Amino acid sequence: MAAIQLTELNIYPVKSLRQIALSSSYVERYGLQHDRRWMVVDNDGKMITQRQIAMMCLIQPSLHKTGIQLSAQDMPDLLVNIPSAGEVQTVTVWNDTCQAYDAGEEVASWLSKFLSTSCRLVYFPEDGFRQIDLQYAQQGERTAFSDGFPLLLISQPSLDDLNQRLATPVPMKRFRPNLVIKGCQAFEEDNWKKIRIGNIYFRIVKPCSRCIIPNIDIETAEIGKEPARTLSSFRRKNNKIYFGQNVIAENEGELTIGMPVEIIE
Repeated sequence: MAAIQLTELNIYPVKSLRQIALSSSYVERYGLQHDRRWMVVDNDGKMITQRQIAMMCLIQPSLHKTGIQLSAQDMPDLLVNIPSAGEVQTVTVWNDTCQAYDAGEEVASWLSKFLSTSCRLVYFPEDGFRQIDLQYAQQGERTAFSDGFPLLLISQPSLDDLNQRLATPVPMKRFRPNLVIKGCQAFEEDNWKKIRIGNIYFRIVKPCSRCIIPNIDIETAEIGKEPARTLSSFRRKNNKIYFGQNVIAENEGELTIGMPVEIIE
């Protein structure tokens, strides 16, 4: 079998908006640098994702030296600077609450217009802290605005296996992984506990249970029945559908596409 290697690195600067594919990325304490440090919230500070508003998948963020730029059809490109101060508010990600900086009125208006709902953009500060579930993590291990874990890993053979079962194949982007690998068997990652890529050690801590988001066509925002229907036929356990693995990095360092992946445990 060919050596296992890293084939994709993806970040999602704004939770539930489009991905940015990278050739290299730095793994820091929150996961990949710039990943899910921004989040759209309602007027009560609760997260808004594609689960509520599928059209979020049509907004493309890009990195800028002072923050991010947002782009969407029939909307002017908007540069949003990282808030260094200003209004701090309590925001909610699932059952977690944490502090965030409000990104201002201009981007709130831009997002509210495109998404047809009143909303705001917030930023997870450098000194912010959100503990990962201690059932799977150690005290002090943190994440920003991800659903629960800083990194998601999926193997290309696993997607290939799924696509062979579908009438219309789906792209990897629908599943929103940070790390994509190849050179292993389909779903082999289910059995791993620890891997090394470069000089970084990663713990595979929990299978990723899937929601409706992979059913959303990222080009049109239309919601279909696949791939959830097919996944439920062979990836269902305890009334949940699993695809991909949640991962925690044990140290910091640089990742580059093409790096070999070593299975430690």
